[in-house]
Amino acid sequence: MFNKLSLKIGLLFFVFILVIESFLFFILYTNLAHNRIDEVMDSILARGNTHRDVLEDNYNQSTLEHVGIMESTSEYVVVITDKSGSVIVASDPLEQEMLNVMKHTEGNIIPTEGKVVEDRWKQKEYIATESPITINGEHKGHVYMFANTSNVKSIVDQLNNQFIVVGLITIFLTIVTVFILSRFITIPLIKMKKATEQLSSGATKVDLHTGRKDELGELASTISKLSNDLERVKTERNEFLANVAHELRTPLTYIKGYADIVSRQGISKEDKKEYLAIIREETEQLTVLIKNLFELAKMDENKFIIKPEEVTLYKLIQSVENRISPLYEEKNITLSVVCPQNIIVFIDPERFQQVLVNILDNARKYTSVGGQVLLKVSRKDDDISIIISDNGEGIPKEDLPYIFDRLYRVEKSRSRQGGGTGLGLAIAKEIVESHEGTIVINSEQSKGTSVIIRLREVTTDE
Repeated sequence: MFNKLSLKIGLLFFVFILVIESFLFFILYTNLAHNRIDEVMDSILARGNTHRDVLEDNYNQSTLEHVGIMESTSEYVVVITDKSGSVIVASDPLEQEMLNVMKHTEGNIIPTEGKVVEDRWKQKEYIATESPITINGEHKGHVYMFANTSNVKSIVDQLNNQFIVVGLITIFLTIVTVFILSRFITIPLIKMKKATEQLSSGATKVDLHTGRKDELGELASTISKLSNDLERVKTERNEFLANVAHELRTPLTYIKGYADIVSRQGISKEDKKEYLAIIREETEQLTVLIKNLFELAKMDENKFIIKPEEVTLYKLIQSVENRISPLYEEKNITLSVVCPQNIIVFIDPERFQQVLVNILDNARKYTSVGGQVLLKVSRKDDDISIIISDNGEGIPKEDLPYIFDRLYRVEKSRSRQGGGTGLGLAIAKEIVESHEGTIVINSEQSKGTSVIIRLREVTTDE
């Protein structure tokens, strides 16, 4: 039970809120208690000052007795002394604690506005104030007011009881609020946990509410996106496996079929030679396919290694041109190259030759006899563009978004005459991007295709 996230969040919230509330309650209680006690003190002092003011106006025996009689019916005790400290009037019998207070204050200079002379309400039975009587500048005596501390203690006890009730209600409301908030936070997390468990068990589609605009909404959106990506990956994997099976089955079928024919009796040497040539061709096709699949597997496992070095791009392209020109001449296609001789790039020359050969070979396959292919290199600041364009048959618009997908071929018939395995462009894209470059294809059907590769030039300090 203690491993539940909702309980942990709830307890954490409760502890923090309880600490904060306790601190605020302590400050509020202390201030209120002090204010109530100060009010009582000020009330007693004001009462004593009132009696003092009356006596200063009419300082006679009748007034003195009247003050004593008035306070005898109240909850306070008034004691009036002369300037030597002798008691003239007392509204109630004096207790020893009252005498101690008056004795303790003898000789002290008391301000004309009076003073609280005993405020220790927790330890003493009475709190007391003293108001000096001054007539025409002559000190005549003192008015002492005493109030039983039980009144103050009852006020504080009442305040304590109120705070206990409010505190219990606050704790209850805090628990309810924390429970609701923790459930509000953890319910989406629990749903996401179940969704991830479904994903781990093989499900590729989960339903999560992604309308929230907070971090939980972002997390739900991320999991939903992951679900969609997994579904897409699963679909692509199934399609990829089906395509690989088809690509492997086709040459194997050719090889087996022609091998059976060659093994028959009565086959002429010319036919046998022709069939063996077909078997050899299909074997080479199968070898290329397996090699490409192996390279893609290394890319997926991040084991694809490139060894970049500073390369003069003109020399690299010249090497590719010499390598592929005979194939262009066989088909009577003109290959033109425009490349500045001073461009230096930081690339793996072997891998990049593979990219250029693949693209130029595709251009040759899809360009009609007598057509033209142009390889042009241009520079803008430190950006290098390699553009390979042809005036061939072009790529249908609906096929362009998938042209770099593995085993995707524009010719849906998968004719063996088309040559390629559908992996060349996928590998080329991986190689270019591993060099921190980009590759895009623009094409218009019946007008031609352009492949644009962008790289960064190596700058040298002179």
